Amino acid sequence: MEALYAFRHPELLLLLVVPLGLLIWSWSRQDGVALPHESNAGKGRGWNVALRVADCVPALLLAVAVLLLAGPQAWGEPKSRRALTNIQFCVDVSGSMSARYGDGTRYDGAMEAINSFVDRRQGDAFGLTFFGVETLHWVPLTTDTSAFRCAPPFMRPGNLPPWFGGTYIGNALRQCRKVLLEREEGDKMIVLITDGYSADLSGGADEEIARQLETDGIVVMTVHVAEGNVPDEVTRIAARTGGEAFKTDNPAALEACFAKIDSMTKTKMVKAQAEAADDYTLWSLAGLGALVLALLCALGLRANPW
Repeated sequence: MEALYAFRHPELLLLLVVPLGLLIWSWSRQDGVALPHESNAGKGRGWNVALRVADCVPALLLAVAVLLLAGPQAWGEPKSRRALTNIQFCVDVSGSMSARYGDGTRYDGAMEAINSFVDRRQGDAFGLTFFGVETLHWVPLTTDTSAFRCAPPFMRPGNLPPWFGGTYIGNALRQCRKVLLEREEGDKMIVLITDGYSADLSGGADEEIARQLETDGIVVMTVHVAEGNVPDEVTRIAARTGGEAFKTDNPAALEACFAKIDSMTKTKMVKAQAEAADDYTLWSLAGLGALVLALLCALGLRANPW
């Protein structure tokens, strides 16, 4: 059976031997000599017991003081908490992501949908990676998502150097895998947003990457923001890892894809371990009661001064 109480400084409980010794001494010592003015003297065994109880009150107050110094704590009820999901967004910033997409570009639509998705998934950890030929981890995995809203102006494809262009999905997935493997807690997911084909997934590279991600328990969701079909290599990676590949050609369809991803990754609740919290109420009331008893005894019960 789990203890109801704990103490932050249990070593201080050893000091309880002092009030315990006082209690033993109060009940074992011989009666003192009664003075003529002692109104309670000679009134029988009952008054003798009452006097000894009055003698014990200071020891009880000392015991309560020791218990309060030891830091009493009560165990709370175990609570359910939201299970963490680590979601790494992997966004294509190649030149083709500047193509028109609704009222903006494919890049603008992707970033707007990501921010909307993040707002719906409070409590998860999110990271943001941009990729072309190279890969740039812009936002580390965090539950503070304010940096997501600052990213779009800086990483628009037109603002990047020419050597960053291109679409290397395989390399981007490998780099996102490394980021997610650093997280020990929670489920792991990559949301890949791209509009093109990647040459570095050919020659069986897609199977190798999919196998690694599957082994590591990382799910890949792919959103293809362009006309035409999703490349077969990307579809196979998503399917093998337990994810899905979506095709969108307008912002409304993109929002629907993210809503589907949200519904496929339902919030999980896990039972958290009970925690101990400071609880001085019981012992404070006990000390107050002992103090009141001491004052009442002082009004009508007087122990002999020796």
